[in-house]
Amino acid sequence: MHVDLRACVADFRQGPREPLPQVAFAGRSNVGKSSLLNAVFGRKLAKVSKTPGKTKTLNYFLVNGRCFFVDLPGYGFAAVDKSQRQAWGEHVTEYILKEERLRLVVALVDPRVPTSPLDQALLQLCYHAAKPVLVVLTKADALPRHALVQERARVQRDLQLSEPPLIFSAKSGEGKRELVQQIARRLQTPLFG
Repeated sequence: MHVDLRACVADFRQGPREPLPQVAFAGRSNVGKSSLLNAVFGRKLAKVSKTPGKTKTLNYFLVNGRCFFVDLPGYGFAAVDKSQRQAWGEHVTEYILKEERLRLVVALVDPRVPTSPLDQALLQLCYHAAKPVLVVLTKADALPRHALVQERARVQRDLQLSEPPLIFSAKSGEGKRELVQQIARRLQTPLFG
C-alpha cells in the first residue's frame, strides 16, 4: 500500500483539492485511531500518543492515489482548554456536513468504556448529513472473547445499529482485512492491491 501524508489542516477548506473520495476516521480521544490507521497502512504514519487529544488537525493521507483517509481530531477528554476543544468540534462538524467528497465515516468505539453521548452525537451528525457510517470496535485484544461479544451487542444496542460493529485489533491485526474490504466496497473502488 502506498500512503502519503498530504496535509494537516484545522479547516477542511484548506485541505487537498483533488476530486478523490474521502474516508474519515472519527472517535473519542484515545480510542486508537492512529494505531488503527498505522495497522491498516502497515507502517507508522499517524502519530500515536498516550496523551488523549494529540491529533489537533484534520490529517489527510493519500492512499494508493485513489482516495484520502482523513484522521479527525478526537472528541471528549483532551489535555487542552475548552475553547480549543470547541474549535475542534466545530471543524469536525463542518467537515462532515459540508465536505462533498466525504463518502464514509468510520466511527471508532472503545468497547471497554460506556457508550458516550458524543459517540451517539457523531452518528446523528452523520445521519443528518446523509453520510454513511461504519462503526468499528477498537482494542479488541484488550477483552476476553466472551466479554467482547457482550460489549459488541451492547454497542449495537446503544447506537441502534442495524448490524453489529466490526471488531478490530491494531496489535493482532484482527479485523484489518474486513475493514479494508468494507471501505473498498462502500467506495465502490478497488483501493488496495
